[in-house]
Amino acid sequence: MSILVTGGAGFIGSALVRGLVAEGRGVVTVDKLTYAGNLDSLASVLHDPLHAFEQVDVCDGPALRGVFERHRPAAVVHLAAESHVDRSIDGPGDFVRTNVVGTFTLLEEARRHWLSLGGADRGRFRFVHVSTDEVFGSLGAEGRFDEATPYRPSSPYSASKAGSDHLVQAWHHTYGMPTLTTNCSNNYGPYQFPEKLIPHVLLNALEGRPLPVYGRGENVRDWLFVDDHAAALAAVLDRGRPGETYAVGGDGERRNLDVVRAVCRALDELRPDPTGPHERLIRFVEDRPGHDLRYAVDASKIRAELGWAPRESFETGLRCTVRWYLDNPEWCGRVLSGAYRLERIGVGAA
Repeated sequence: MSILVTGGAGFIGSALVRGLVAEGRGVVTVDKLTYAGNLDSLASVLHDPLHAFEQVDVCDGPALRGVFERHRPAAVVHLAAESHVDRSIDGPGDFVRTNVVGTFTLLEEARRHWLSLGGADRGRFRFVHVSTDEVFGSLGAEGRFDEATPYRPSSPYSASKAGSDHLVQAWHHTYGMPTLTTNCSNNYGPYQFPEKLIPHVLLNALEGRPLPVYGRGENVRDWLFVDDHAAALAAVLDRGRPGETYAVGGDGERRNLDVVRAVCRALDELRPDPTGPHERLIRFVEDRPGHDLRYAVDASKIRAELGWAPRESFETGLRCTVRWYLDNPEWCGRVLSGAYRLERIGVGAA
């Protein structure tokens, strides 16, 4: 029996799928293949006998039911989501549909499947829901989010993810489904869609284009290398307690401006620009509407209970990331051949 991974052709999902298959585990990837889903990210495992791919929208109940009936998975890891705050400002309806309605639809089909399993298989079944620290809102200068932090979402994206978290937790308390929830900090690493900060800055810098920094760049995020996050999800899947929530962070707090400067320094070393240091391209631009000041995650629970800890520091993870983008221009070109062209989105235009 395999593990069903929704959003498995996306950034975090593909890292998890590649890791699980490398461990010799069967995986069924479910992905709608929107702008952020890319089969190139699964190239190394796409035709592996341990891997199956299903192009399915998580909002399509009958199609999901067919997937469950064909593959009879032992577990579900739910990553399928619209995930970019700026994009949610311009088009919140897509976020409500995918993140809320899609999660509800998947929960119902997973529950139907769970109830159809025999005693031992039913007892082993797990549903891991992957969420974000953004559901908790904004921190001041002190403190960190943990599993007891109240929800205070402040963007359409985080509100939709908060709604999905509550649905998952309700399905555990009401129906007894063995669900688990994770709330992670900002991910970065290879295969990330270039609307996100680090690849956006990196690819713009390579083209000599301006590097936009919102406000004064003072907003702080806790950065988590994607392979470390995938390892955390595997730990929750294998050893987590149903009904529990686990906060996952990388101990990598950095101001956005410092992240941009770090990318520039890495490029100066690995791909120097003869016209000068890449930092010369930084431009401060009007801040994003409702931009949360600071996120930071206390991951002590998952460390203590499940024995997980990040292996990469921000410095080592960033260097690996920059090298990967420099070594894989074909992947970047294919991704950018769609509707996204490194332009700014999320200015709140009607």
